[in-house]
Amino acid sequence: MHNIKGKVVAITGASSGMGKAIAIELAKNGAKVILGARRTEQLLQLVEDIKSTGGEAACITTDVKNKADLDRLVHKAVDQYGKLDVMVNNAGISQLSRIDDLDLEGWEEMIDINLKGVLYGMAAAIPVFKMQEAGHIVNIISTAGLKITPMMGVYAGTKNAIRTIAEAFRQESDGKIRITGISPGFVKTDFAGSIKNEKMRTVIQKEMDQMALDPLAIANAVMYAVSQPNDVEIGELVIRPSKQN
Repeated sequence: MHNIKGKVVAITGASSGMGKAIAIELAKNGAKVILGARRTEQLLQLVEDIKSTGGEAACITTDVKNKADLDRLVHKAVDQYGKLDVMVNNAGISQLSRIDDLDLEGWEEMIDINLKGVLYGMAAAIPVFKMQEAGHIVNIISTAGLKITPMMGVYAGTKNAIRTIAEAFRQESDGKIRITGISPGFVKTDFAGSIKNEKMRTVIQKEMDQMALDPLAIANAVMYAVSQPNDVEIGELVIRPSKQN
C-alpha cells in the first residue's frame, strides 16, 4: 500500500457507509482525502475523526445531482493539495420496484445520482487529469446488473450504464487516466433505508442482516486498485459475501 501515501483522493457519498470506510482507510494509509456528501455535519465530524488519528482530510458539501458541486469538490482538492490523483464516485441510491409500477420519481432519482452523478464526477476530474497527464477514476457500481432480477430493472440499468461508459472510456484513454469499477454485493450500510417500496425494503434489509459485508471490504478493494503501479489498471472487481447468490 506504499503507493497510496501522498495521493490526493476525492470521494463522493463520503459521510457514511462505504464512502466513509474508503475515506478512513485511505487516510490511514497516508492519502489526503477530500470528502463530499450532502450531510455536512457528518462530513465535518469525519474530517475531525481522521485528523485526530493523524490523517489529512477536508470536506465540502456535495450533491452529485449538481454538476457545479462536483466541480467545487475537485477544485478544493487542487486548491488545497495542488493536485488530484483519484476520483472515487461512490454516491448512489436505490429505488426497487416493478417496471409497471411506474415509479417515475424513483427512476429519475436513480438516473440523476447513479448515472448523471458519476458522469458529473468524471467530467469534473478528467480536465485535471488531462492537465496532469495522470489520474484514476474509481466508480462504485453494484452486483446488480451482473445478474438481472425482478424489481431491480432500472437500478441495475443505471449501474450497467456506468459499466458500459467506463469500458468505452478505458478504450478511448491512452492509459494515462485509469478507470476501475468496483461492484459490491450486500454491504452493511444504510442502503435499504432509502427504499420507498416497503416490501422490498424489508427483503433487502433481511438479506443484509443475514450476510452483508463490513464496508471495510470495499475500502480494501479501493486501496488495492489505487495502490497499483501507474502502468497497471484494475478493470473491475466484484466484492460480495461468499454465500450471496
